[in-house]
Amino acid sequence: MITFDDVTVRYPNGVVGLDDVSLHINPGEFVVVVGLSGAGKSTLIRTINGLVPITSGRLRVDDRELSGAGRRQLQSLRADVGMIFQSFNLVRRTSVMNNVLMGRLHATSTARSLVGWYSKADKELAFEALERVGIVDKAYARAAHLSGGQQQRVAIARVLAQDPKVILADEPVASLDPPTANVVMQDLQRINRALGITTVVNLHFLDLARRYGDRIIGMRAGKVVFDGTGDQADDAVFEEIYGRSLSADDVLPGSAGA
Repeated sequence: MITFDDVTVRYPNGVVGLDDVSLHINPGEFVVVVGLSGAGKSTLIRTINGLVPITSGRLRVDDRELSGAGRRQLQSLRADVGMIFQSFNLVRRTSVMNNVLMGRLHATSTARSLVGWYSKADKELAFEALERVGIVDKAYARAAHLSGGQQQRVAIARVLAQDPKVILADEPVASLDPPTANVVMQDLQRINRALGITTVVNLHFLDLARRYGDRIIGMRAGKVVFDGTGDQADDAVFEEIYGRSLSADDVLPGSAGA
């Protein structure tokens, strides 16, 4: 359960990332956040794991209050909140398996992590995670040898190995081709439905948002300007969210909706 109560984020340069946002995300929901660049999408999800501190208001994730949370409290929170980035954030020189096992670092002693010693249970979790994203056959391949889509699926597997309560994905398909982008979104949707992990995904492309978003939150200038279902998010709604007429850039290039 994630609750924003009148949350504002003001960066040191004076830019307002979130402007008095109130929002409630229920356990197990699959939420897509849409908006133009600078609308506040990334700020919103990065407050959920404490990467961006809030300036005012209250933010709670389960029973944790993030306002004024200390280092240990944030470490505990981040063990339960997995993060998937646009740039994959893999260690490319090592194997897929080693990358996935990094999701277990929070549950591994420093001495064991330094020498790469993981328990049998940790390795089983890693294999299960790779199976869920369909690339268990790449377990011992070097991450650098994978395609962009495969690398993003490794990043998803790494988060799954973490055994999180929440998954955050910040523009996870922005650098992928249309077929691969759909595969990655299908993976996230399937994981959400099978495991009941609360999932919040930032997207720009409206066709993907409609296709995969059980709930869509639209942001503009740091404010929530729409909160509804994918079926309710027609072109007029997206024009209101984006503050302009829609264009070809607002759908995934080469997709059926383009």
